[in-house]
Amino acid sequence: MIWMKISGISGIIAPIIAFTSILLAIVYSPSFSWKENALSDLGVQEGVTAVLFNTGLIISGILAILFATGLFTFLQGNLLGRIGALVLVLDAFALVAIGVFPENVKPVHFYASVAFFTLFPISLLFLGTAFLRTSKMKSGLFTFIVAIVAAIVWIIPFGRGVAIPETLSALSASTWAIILGFKMLQLQC
Repeated sequence: MIWMKISGISGIIAPIIAFTSILLAIVYSPSFSWKENALSDLGVQEGVTAVLFNTGLIISGILAILFATGLFTFLQGNLLGRIGALVLVLDAFALVAIGVFPENVKPVHFYASVAFFTLFPISLLFLGTAFLRTSKMKSGLFTFIVAIVAAIVWIIPFGRGVAIPETLSALSASTWAIILGFKMLQLQC
């Protein structure tokens, strides 16, 4: 029960830390363009910008690992749920790797970034199916909708950069994590 509470809290605060650090990094980067840049461009700028961005992602990723491991207990006895939780753990490790290996560490950063934005919707397909198979219809449908949003934003042209689809995908992930984090705190689905 205590681990479930820690995991739920981690799912709630990880996105808050991630977006706070990203927004602060943007504030300290007057040259940043939503249409021309990737968010990872913030991780290689001089001064406080890179520190804010990379540290925020590392801390958020560690919290996301705690959150994802709590899903193993939350979805106990459900093989698809456990597979989804495992994929989500890998996704959280990819988030940590984005901060540890900034954009100038090629090709590791690129692989970590692609893994992060690919593994999240994949994990949700497993988790959504697990929810539906255990008659948790609202959670299952919500999880599928978030998976679709996280994936589909990548086919919409927003400009030369990828900051907008990165942000939209991460916002959908964050919304899902916060809502599920609260459900974990309440021990219901």
